[in-house]
Amino acid sequence: MKKLIFEGAATALITPMDKDLKPDLSMLSQIVRWQVEKGIDALVPCGTTGECATLTPAERIAVIEKTAEAAAGRVPVIAGAGSNDTARTVALAQDAEKAGADALLLVTPYYNKCTENGLIAHFLRVADAVTRPILLYHVPSRTGVKMSLAVREALAAHPNIVGIKEASPELDLVSGTMERCKEELTVYSGNDDLTLPIMALGGRGVISVTSNLFPAEMHRLTVLLREGKMEEARSLHYALYPLMKALFSAVNPVPVKRAMQWVGFPAGGCRLPLGELDDIPAEKLRSLVEKLKSSSQT
Repeated sequence: MKKLIFEGAATALITPMDKDLKPDLSMLSQIVRWQVEKGIDALVPCGTTGECATLTPAERIAVIEKTAEAAAGRVPVIAGAGSNDTARTVALAQDAEKAGADALLLVTPYYNKCTENGLIAHFLRVADAVTRPILLYHVPSRTGVKMSLAVREALAAHPNIVGIKEASPELDLVSGTMERCKEELTVYSGNDDLTLPIMALGGRGVISVTSNLFPAEMHRLTVLLREGKMEEARSLHYALYPLMKALFSAVNPVPVKRAMQWVGFPAGGCRLPLGELDDIPAEKLRSLVEKLKSSSQT
């Protein structure tokens, strides 16, 4: 069995921005320290929620370094380092290692529409070039690339490839991955609203957007599921469910960055081509955040 990177809830961190839309590293430090204090199990900077697509290589390094510094070894830091170019992905992954990442999150190459053999070769090339463990990231709604069970099984044989973030709603893929790859490829939910069913099937946790706002609650959800307390887990799932859906009322991370101010961490806007959240979904989102804040304090 390969070593677990984490078990429980990991936050897919936003990248807070200043008024000039440059990464606000001071605010990032505050957010990371708060996340750890609230019991989060791992932190994931420079992923989709962290606007990785519009960060420069130097900004990525700075964000990862600051996250690792503020986390101070208390929880693992899993840095997003994927792209659609294998050579660039190797460089990003090696930079992330040097910046202090404990593990790497690598998305399937997008836009190129690679063959299955190309997909396998891409990940193996990166895995051979780094020493940190790797989580694969399957999000076909964004990349247009679907990772078959055969590809997963081939990649699971590499000692550095230890898990997968599953952000597809196809639970059959989750079952198939666990049946064919067993403990060689740990499965994590990549969608908050699928945490319960994926963990019920044997997943070990979630890489979460919602935990930017409610880290203690998402951690608690995974604990309840791990302990088999299904009634309590379902109750918490349904309490969080409206917020989970509202956070995708516009393209992630537009809603969650708007909502961060309501939990005490103004995070600025998103870089173009992402836009602003319209007033009506923002009002609904704020109502849901305030309701959960109130219930969590009682």
